[in-house]
Amino acid sequence: MKNLIKRYKFFIVTIVIVGIITIFNKELGLKSLGIAGFSLKEMALVIPPVFILLGLLDIWVPKETMIKFMGEGSGIKGVILSIIIGSAAAGPLYGAFPVAAVFMKKGVKFTNILIFIGAWSTTKIPMLLFEISALGKTFALTRLAIDIPGIIIIAYILAAFTSKDEIKKIYKNAEKL
Repeated sequence: MKNLIKRYKFFIVTIVIVGIITIFNKELGLKSLGIAGFSLKEMALVIPPVFILLGLLDIWVPKETMIKFMGEGSGIKGVILSIIIGSAAAGPLYGAFPVAAVFMKKGVKFTNILIFIGAWSTTKIPMLLFEISALGKTFALTRLAIDIPGIIIIAYILAAFTSKDEIKKIYKNAEKL
């Protein structure tokens, strides 16, 4: 029981604070509960499809294939594939992290995982299409031309500043999931 309380202490404290706020300001408390409910509903619609696709990726794509195309010796092909997969992804950024964990289990190079997460957050195809229609082709393509090299540079800098031991810990934690 103590472990359960310790594990969910932030959630419990948040519920207590929202309860106190609701007592003093019913409108604000109900509004915060509505926002929390909306977020939970959104996550409930996004997370199951992500996990289904992850299960399929885990079963259908052999580790050797992932290492060949996105592993340590993949070079530019791994970078390009990371950008394409991240750009083609759908859903909010929190959906990228379970995918990154599966990539780690499959032996994908750390830099390519960082590039994938950067592409997921910045270069999504639907967002590009929206920008072209709303802000113009010049703006959208200029932003993309700046973002892609930026993502790659940041990924390599992060990988350079992260120790080999820390990277091993990250991969080891991903294996536990």
